[in-house]
Amino acid sequence: MSVRAADALAAMGDMPLLSFGQLAIRGLVVVAPHPDDESLGCGGLIAAATNDGIPVRVVVVSDGAGSHPNSVSYPPARLRRLRESETHTAAAELGVAADAVAFLGLPDRHVPSEGPDAAAAVTSIVEMAQACGADLMTVTWQHDPHHDHQAAFALARAACDQLPAIRLCAYPIWGWTLPPDHVLPEGLPQGFRLAVEAQLPAKRRAIAAHRSQISRMIDDDPDSFMLSAADLARFDQPYETYIRVVG
Repeated sequence: MSVRAADALAAMGDMPLLSFGQLAIRGLVVVAPHPDDESLGCGGLIAAATNDGIPVRVVVVSDGAGSHPNSVSYPPARLRRLRESETHTAAAELGVAADAVAFLGLPDRHVPSEGPDAAAAVTSIVEMAQACGADLMTVTWQHDPHHDHQAAFALARAACDQLPAIRLCAYPIWGWTLPPDHVLPEGLPQGFRLAVEAQLPAKRRAIAAHRSQISRMIDDDPDSFMLSAADLARFDQPYETYIRVVG
């Protein structure tokens, strides 16, 4: 049964509010399409898990080199290194060691959801999940209006097909900006909001570590991507939203 995006987003606001302890997880894998999605969408969850001694792995799917396509000072290879460094700094703020972060290096804006590169990415996600005994995986919402976010969802779902004991939950990033009358093919989303007020300081520091995405530190590409104040405020909340993926 299809629903309007406005109704789906309103339903998310009414999802039950849970504490981290109520999740009762043993291991966590966060799949992020780009460097920074892990902090924006799941920074509180990651910080809560590491604080409780739960093993966490972060998988960054794309190389992140598409955010400043016209920069001369940061051509793709240098921008990729910068964004990986920013992600390591962010992960450390959330309690995740450098060797628990994997960069799959798929092309930003063109992440494949099928073919040999996609299959290799699925294998990497499965291995990361197995390495930490994960029973929860999170990934961007399949209805986020961004190709890479939808592709990352497809990769995570394919990985979970090989991990029958794992739960898959989706976190919206750009889905919050869907037009109200946009039609979603499923019924109203089911899931939960996770209370993360205690983790907000760490989450804020993690987001701030992604300097290339929240400032004009790269100043020779005026048309480049940058998260606005309104974008950042959307994720500076005392809870995070997770949609249960079924089927």
